[in-house]
Amino acid sequence: MDTGNNSAMTEFILAGLTYWPGLQIPLFLLFLSIYVVTMVGNLSMITLIGVSSHLHTPMYYLLSSLSFIDLCHSTVIIPKMLVNFVSEKNIISYKGCMTQLYFFLIFVIAECHMLAAMAYDRYVAICRPLLYNVIMSNQVCIWLVIGVYIMAFVGATAHTGCMLRVFFCKDNVINHYFCDLNPLLELSCSSIYINEMMVVCLSAFNILTPIVTILSSYIFIIASILRIRSTEGRFKAFSTCSSHMAAVGVFFGSGSFMYLQPSSVSSMEQGKVSSLFYSIIVPMLNPLIYSLRNKDVKVAMKKFIERRIFW
Repeated sequence: MDTGNNSAMTEFILAGLTYWPGLQIPLFLLFLSIYVVTMVGNLSMITLIGVSSHLHTPMYYLLSSLSFIDLCHSTVIIPKMLVNFVSEKNIISYKGCMTQLYFFLIFVIAECHMLAAMAYDRYVAICRPLLYNVIMSNQVCIWLVIGVYIMAFVGATAHTGCMLRVFFCKDNVINHYFCDLNPLLELSCSSIYINEMMVVCLSAFNILTPIVTILSSYIFIIASILRIRSTEGRFKAFSTCSSHMAAVGVFFGSGSFMYLQPSSVSSMEQGKVSSLFYSIIVPMLNPLIYSLRNKDVKVAMKKFIERRIFW
């Protein structure tokens, strides 16, 4: 990615979450704890799926891919955020800002489409159980993941390429805790019409398309579950989907609030709160949701711990 500076700015100042000096250390400790939990949770999920042979299925292959995305997603944002909490000035260079924006977009777009791929997997498992191993073969899973990353790289490259053409000459304070699209566009002195159209069109594609895929999958899933006669069978089918539905609701709800509202309607202060959910809270919660609400993961975790204790 070319990060040639097409701007009068050589550096930006990140406004952060709050202007209150007394809250900087408590917030540093809070987000350090969140980052540690996120790293441990997602690394544990990846390791557990890798070493547990009975978890070598398409569902858990996609789940380990989601954990990798969450791990990288958090690492793009939180370490710089922690440094800013204990620094006098929250400075980030122009190139550093564009690089952070690029990788943030890669992983946030990848998460959108990975959640859709996981919903499709659940649809096949519940509505086409006899054909599951054929439809969701290892080759299909690999191509699904490759497709997710292709869309992520294309979207991130398009957004960042347009941002590199923007001329920044206003106040260099970004009203956010990381380099995001809308806060950066507020500082532009040049026309941002193309950028705004790109945000609307690509955000609609990367948010609405996965949402439609997920909703369609769950309409068929719920219809299929309601045809199950036994209460135990219904409960088992619902339990395999409930964790995914919880993760999807929080992630897309907060992401839609940030990117699908007109700039005249949304404020950056509300945007910061919304961003906290999809960029920091969701990557921490995903491994907890999928491990605590998944019987197979809990069994694998128990066996893994027992092997380590009696090694």
